[in-house]
Amino acid sequence: MPITRAKALQPLSREHHHSLLLCWKIKTGIQKGVATERIRSYAFWYYTAHLKNHFAQEELFIFPILGFEHPLICEAMEHHEKLRGLFNSNLDLATLLSDLEKTLTHHIRFEERVLFNAIQEAASEDQLRLLQVQDAHSKFEDNLEDPFWE
Repeated sequence: MPITRAKALQPLSREHHHSLLLCWKIKTGIQKGVATERIRSYAFWYYTAHLKNHFAQEELFIFPILGFEHPLICEAMEHHEKLRGLFNSNLDLATLLSDLEKTLTHHIRFEERVLFNAIQEAASEDQLRLLQVQDAHSKFEDNLEDPFWE
């Protein structure tokens, strides 16, 4: 059954969709034998251009609804830290890209299937209105300089 997402959370859910596409692109690039440096370049562009801000928006405006001591928020913060660590790690590129794809996919599924449902159940109408006011997300623009996934 499809999840009905609160309007205030829809922009972040759309961003999750773009992040799942990143995961698909990484996986596709690996399967096609694309040079890992090309895949890494795109993934790191995506992190800088989109994911860092996405994490900040969640941590500033979404997570406080349940509170940072809530077990689901603790889990989400652990995911964010793990992902930040991967983007700053010195792992070999093949391992790094595989770990990024798996970790980010798991994280997005967790937020969409579990965390956002709990947040929208707990949020007051005033909190949801505030989220809509805070939503300053711009239209997604992809980096198509090297579409290695095609």
